[in-house]
Formats: sequence, C-alpha cells, structure tokens
Amino acid sequence: QVQLVESGGGSVQAGGSLRLSCAGSRYTGSTPCIGWFRQAPGKKREAVAAIDSDGTPTYADAVKGRFTISQDNAKKTLYLQMNSLKPDDTAKYYCASSLPARCWGAETLRPLQYNHWGQGTQVTVSS
Repeated sequence: QVQLVESGGGSVQAGGSLRLSCAGSRYTGSTPCIGWFRQAPGKKREAVAAIDSDGTPTYADAVKGRFTISQDNAKKTLYLQMNSLKPDDTAKYYCASSLPARCWGAETLRPLQYNHWGQGTQVTVSS
C-alpha cells in the first residue's frame, strides 16, 4: 500500500513563497510518475507539476517560472517550491503517484494516470 502525506501548506500574502513536501513509500525499483495537483472549490482537479519515469519535470503553464518540483529519493520525499504566489494559486494541493504504472511526457499531467493520492494540504494566498 502506497501512503502519501503532504505538509507545508498555509496562508501567505501574494508574492510570498511556500514549500510543500510529500512523504511517501515507494516500491523498490519502481520509477512511477509523481506529481502535484490542486483543486479549488467548485473547480476540477488540475495538474501543477510532475516528474516522469525518466526523472524529467513538467509544469502546467499557470505555474511555469514560479514553481519548482524536486524529489529526494533517499528521503522518499517530493517537494514543490512555490514562489511569487498569486491569489489564483489558492487551492488544496495533492501529491500523487502512478504506481505501479510508469508514464512519460504529456501523460504526467493527467490526473487519471495516477493511482495513489495523499489527503492534501491547503494553500491560501491573499491579495
């Protein structure tokens, strides 16, 4: 069973920064896609950033240049550094894994590609 636990959310003013973390167990030797998604009230869940099975990061257009996704395999932790935050970034942020599947390219930003989800952490950006 894959368990993913997000942390690091909070409230910040526009222009500020936050770093989200996702601690999770992984199958030994597997290289799934891992990513961050978000969902605001009344809106569909959308991709933020992900790392494909070759380790290549991909970003949604809305966050390019502001957010950075990274991973620490030794700590089994996924990170999302969020800079220059905007009120439109307000949402609940989820990390996800595609285990046991692998994925590449455009697949990494499709929520249906992912089989395991954390409970989410709230990010609120005020103007």
